[in-house]
Amino acid sequence: MELLYAITTGVLTASGLYLTLRGRTFPVVVGLTLLSYAVNLFLFSMGGLTTDGAALVNQGDNFADPLPQALVLTAIVIGFAMTAFVVILAMRARSEVGNDHVDGKKDDRE
Repeated sequence: MELLYAITTGVLTASGLYLTLRGRTFPVVVGLTLLSYAVNLFLFSMGGLTTDGAALVNQGDNFADPLPQALVLTAIVIGFAMTAFVVILAMRARSEVGNDHVDGKKDDRE
C-alpha cells in the first residue's frame, strides 16, 4: 500500500509541475490544484499509513496521528479558497488582456 501511495503522490507532483509550467492560465490553475493534492497526500502520509488504527487515542495501542489529519483538513480548505481566487483572477485577466497567456502579453492585432 505504501508503494501505491508513493507512486500516486509522485504522479500528482509530476503532473502538477508539468501543468504549472504551461503557458496558459487554465493548465496553471489545474497544475497548482494537483500540486496541492500531492502535498495533502504527503502530509497525510506523515501520520503513518495504518489500516487498523483506532480513531481515538485511548481505544487501542495502534492509533493514527491526529496532527497530519488536522493539517490536511486545513490545507484542503485553504487550497479550495485559493483555487477559487486564482480562477476569478484568471477570468479577470482574460477579460482585460484579451487572451489567457500567463505572461500577460496583448495580441499583436491591436
